[in-house]
Amino acid sequence: MAESAPRRCCLGWDFSTQQVKVVAVDAEMNVFYEESVHFDRDLPEFGTRGGVHVHKDGLTVTSPVLMWVQALDIILEKMKASGFDFSQVLALSGAGQQHGSIYWQAGAQQALKSLSPDLPLHQQLQACFSINDCPVWMDSSTTAQCRQLEAAVGGAQALSCLTGSRAYERFTGNQIAKIYQQNPKAYSHTERISLVSSFAASLFLGSYSPIDYSDGSGMNLLHIQDKVWSQACLGSCAPHLEEKLGPPVPSCSVVGAISSFYVQRYGFPPGCKVVAFTGDNPASLAGMRLEEGDIAVSLGTSDTLFLWLQEPMPALEGHIFCNPVDPQHYMALLCFKNGSLMREKIRDEFASCSWSEFSKALQSTEMGNGGNLGFYFDVMEITPEIIGRHRFNTEKRKVSAFPGDMEVRALIEGQFMAKRIHAEGLGYRVMSKTKILATGGASHNRDILQVLADVFGAPVYVIDTANSACLGSAYRAFHGLAGGTDVPFSEVVKLAPNPRLAATPSPGASQKNKMVRKQSHFKYITQERILEFNREGTGNTVSEGEGRDVRHWSGSAVSQE
Repeated sequence: MAESAPRRCCLGWDFSTQQVKVVAVDAEMNVFYEESVHFDRDLPEFGTRGGVHVHKDGLTVTSPVLMWVQALDIILEKMKASGFDFSQVLALSGAGQQHGSIYWQAGAQQALKSLSPDLPLHQQLQACFSINDCPVWMDSSTTAQCRQLEAAVGGAQALSCLTGSRAYERFTGNQIAKIYQQNPKAYSHTERISLVSSFAASLFLGSYSPIDYSDGSGMNLLHIQDKVWSQACLGSCAPHLEEKLGPPVPSCSVVGAISSFYVQRYGFPPGCKVVAFTGDNPASLAGMRLEEGDIAVSLGTSDTLFLWLQEPMPALEGHIFCNPVDPQHYMALLCFKNGSLMREKIRDEFASCSWSEFSKALQSTEMGNGGNLGFYFDVMEITPEIIGRHRFNTEKRKVSAFPGDMEVRALIEGQFMAKRIHAEGLGYRVMSKTKILATGGASHNRDILQVLADVFGAPVYVIDTANSACLGSAYRAFHGLAGGTDVPFSEVVKLAPNPRLAATPSPGASQKNKMVRKQSHFKYITQERILEFNREGTGNTVSEGEGRDVRHWSGSAVSQE
């Protein structure tokens, strides 16, 4: 519930896959209000499961755009009924599930500008979309368009260097290309294409909001160095695309004042600023308050890395985005599918189904595991694309098993060693001021965090990331209000709660790290993978004589949304 005393604040929104959420954060960076609307539960008339419609082909996945609009109506009415004081809102920003796209019908801009405060949004915007069910990040139906885009710019690596990622089926440029090819009439009737983030910002502005650099990086369309749309990529996707997208803007830009609709209907102040909305992954980086050289490790069902980079090196796996709080820097995202479920399997097999026994195994084995290293992929991994359990002894020979305690350490060290090597492949370097921010279920296990500290050679902190995209959006609203690029983000959020120190590198960790990595067995996994590619007949083969490092293999990354 909102407090009765006036409390100047910023709002942080998150239009995620399954719900719309909002938090209010005061000037001391305290969250004092939260609300949400769950699509499946609160809007059953749209017939979504998990917030989406999965089509018969099993590849096409969409969400009804009016569901998002109606969810905003509902959450605002809930806030009003609770007594929330909208007059105290200084600014707002938000996040949207990355890679979703919305197609505004010709004439929609005028409808946005002439909204009546007497009617809810969804009743006034029903005829404003040329496509009513829009593609979202779970869609994987654009493989043909991905190949066309990569061919147009000189291959997957060339596209990655240009846009920060190789072509991915869920990325917006490929989704637009499919719509243009399969539904040219709808495309021709579209006057503006938004991402979920800029679409949500447009609802608050009462006019089209520009796409920000950071979320724009997840489209396979933005030149991440020059911060402009790539003409080669645009031309490969669809005609007149640049005018339908509009020019991108820095993520901390104030894009305008709130629409009079919200002033009259809910009591927002006319001077309430709208700061550019961004993707939920960049917003989470802001919510976790990463700084240069930092790395966030989310240890959940999938393990995800967020990296702050100054000089990125785009590769064939992972993603490079423009940094949401510093337009001169970058962020990277890496996802590893074999996360907590793999740890639970090894716990059950070698530690008597007990996390306590699992921890004892880590405590009883030496750092570096005596040179024994393992990589465990019970499901097809994303980074790299590989499956199977691969164990190597001190003689660099593949073995079928290790003693129980050694198996546990091999898993954890192998997981973190792979993360560090792939992060370095994107340009990450441990700095003297580097912090590792750990979240997710495994972050509660201090012995696992000790291995993380030892492998990365940096202190590990734990943070509570509940609603991190919402929180990051509110922080970014304060940042935009304070001057954006002219003021360091860290200065704006200095009053926010600090993470707690959980582990520091053990004595000798750095030297042990160098030794283990020097005799790393990644090349053996590469040879295994080449044989698998040949057996599976995927066509993605190289000769064994090329000796490519495993970190050059890529797969279909899974977004966190």
